[in-house]
Amino acid sequence: MTDITHLEEQIAHLTRTVDDLSDIVTRQENELAVATRRLAMLMEREAGREMDAGGSVPLADQRPPHY
Repeated sequence: MTDITHLEEQIAHLTRTVDDLSDIVTRQENELAVATRRLAMLMEREAGREMDAGGSVPLADQRPPHY
């Protein structure tokens, strides 16, 4: 095997690896965006429940007692 052929194989392998990693990062970015939206919705829902239960400031917005 010549040096050039070996280098071409390495480049092909690295190109495939970069493409695979790019796909993974894109998928994780989408999953993170969905999780972030869901978390925001859950926090809003819980804040609403706390207000309905007679709270004045949602617990998520209160300072912890050790401050």
